[in-house]
Amino acid sequence: MEKKWWHDKVAYQIYPKSFCDTNGDGIGDLRGIISKLDYLKQLGVDIIWLSPIYKSPFVDQGYDIADYYAIAEEFGTMEEFDELLAEAKKRNMDLIMDLVINHCSDQHEWFQKALADPYGEYADYFYFRKGKDGNPPSNYRSYFGGSCWEPVPGTDLYYFHMFAKEQPDLNWENPKLRQELYNMVNWWLDKGLAGFRIDAIINIKKNLAFPDFEPDAPDGLAGCWKMVESVDGVGEFLEDLKRNTFRKHDAFTVAEVFNMKEGELPEFIGDDGHFSTIFDFSAHSLSDGEHGWYDAPPIDFKRWRKTVMDSQMEVQKSGFEANIIENHDEPRGVSRFLPDYAKNSDGAKMLGTVSLLLRGIPFIYQGQEIGMQNAVWNSIDEFDDISTKDQYHIAREAGLSDEEALEVCSRMSRDNARTPMQWCGEKNAGFTTGTPWLKVNSNYPEINVEKQEKDAGSVLNYYRRLVAVRKSPEYKNVFTYGEFEPEYADTDTVMGYYRFDGEKRMLVVANFGKDAVELKLRHPVKNIVLSNKNRKRAEFALKLESLEVLVLECM
Repeated sequence: MEKKWWHDKVAYQIYPKSFCDTNGDGIGDLRGIISKLDYLKQLGVDIIWLSPIYKSPFVDQGYDIADYYAIAEEFGTMEEFDELLAEAKKRNMDLIMDLVINHCSDQHEWFQKALADPYGEYADYFYFRKGKDGNPPSNYRSYFGGSCWEPVPGTDLYYFHMFAKEQPDLNWENPKLRQELYNMVNWWLDKGLAGFRIDAIINIKKNLAFPDFEPDAPDGLAGCWKMVESVDGVGEFLEDLKRNTFRKHDAFTVAEVFNMKEGELPEFIGDDGHFSTIFDFSAHSLSDGEHGWYDAPPIDFKRWRKTVMDSQMEVQKSGFEANIIENHDEPRGVSRFLPDYAKNSDGAKMLGTVSLLLRGIPFIYQGQEIGMQNAVWNSIDEFDDISTKDQYHIAREAGLSDEEALEVCSRMSRDNARTPMQWCGEKNAGFTTGTPWLKVNSNYPEINVEKQEKDAGSVLNYYRRLVAVRKSPEYKNVFTYGEFEPEYADTDTVMGYYRFDGEKRMLVVANFGKDAVELKLRHPVKNIVLSNKNRKRAEFALKLESLEVLVLECM
């Protein structure tokens, strides 16, 4: 494998709106991020991913971009962004931003020009199509519910949107549009950005006939992803994008890719793949419901373990994936992947260890390093997320009571990850002196950075040790390039695996069960590198306590 500068890095995702507010308007800002760079450096972060900070009406939390060259005034100014970039570089940290180029905002100049002249040049930057017999051109349901087609005022045309109606899809078949996007990408990379997290990129290839599909719900519509799965040729667009932008700058790119076809992984993340890496969502897909969140199954430990292990074994043949426990689009991992008895600091340390030492690029989401959990939601009105409100209505229409639908949304909502970062036990968790845009999790007096800074046994201080182990000169190579091999896969409660290269053999082993388990060790233990319960000895047999995790160097 060709070694790249980003292979041994640890990344941290910031959701700027909820990270740190310095001007009291209740919304996090760039100045707040600058103020926390030393905190991130102490954690061991190399790459910082900022969720969208571009100018936007914020219909979908900034994933509806109105100007790709402007910073949203809610977050600050371009001068402050430049300062953030410079301050990060001083600390030897790189910045990546979200790249949202499947769609833009309906407030973008291109779309406004398209509406003004629906048969003109800018209309071809989008998908404007005539309806059929007074109906939309096809029966696709958007990711956020409802038809993918919206009428163009004053015409018999409709425009296409796979997300909210305020997010019209961009027409990648148009070479002029593609060049506009490439110019923008290069502008940011020339400015000093290290790369991008690339949003919903698999959706850029459309079947231009937009054929109907068999309806999959009582609304008579079919999920728009069926069209995505049925069309070929997205790789040509992705290679064109890479050739004209990323490759010139040796940029780090991590893509959000769903709907990949069988056998395509090497094309996406091989030595000359479309991207540096893609996120591994295999474990998160285990709680996908057939019809929505309301019929989402609970996470089963054995199924989760097998999914993670199978993914690791498959990916190591091709390249690197990016490993996550949670992100801005998922509920908190501690609340999702751990049973009730494990939703505590020991469980958070155990889950973190198992994830961060897998083969691939670890991404820590803000608050994960202190064990932040899902919030308690008292009413659907407390949520901000467009998707959560849609899922609430789907659950109600499926026959769930208000209380049951609220419970489903409380468990699965993306807003669980968007509650403000918990910095201290003071009002609003130290996030803002004003009124926060989204409520603060009520457990902030117990779970916060300031409290954990003072506790040597806290989740935060454990995460610092964990990241330090992964990046240490002694173990960096084995945890970066070492092979992955499952262990204890036949047990009921143990997640274990080896990482090994020509020089070292490491065993990561965790007991997710309520009771202690006795395990035989295949290889003698040379050293206990990390323990969440301060264990000092391990020999040929090991009694692993409930929620205990160990990182062992073996002979």
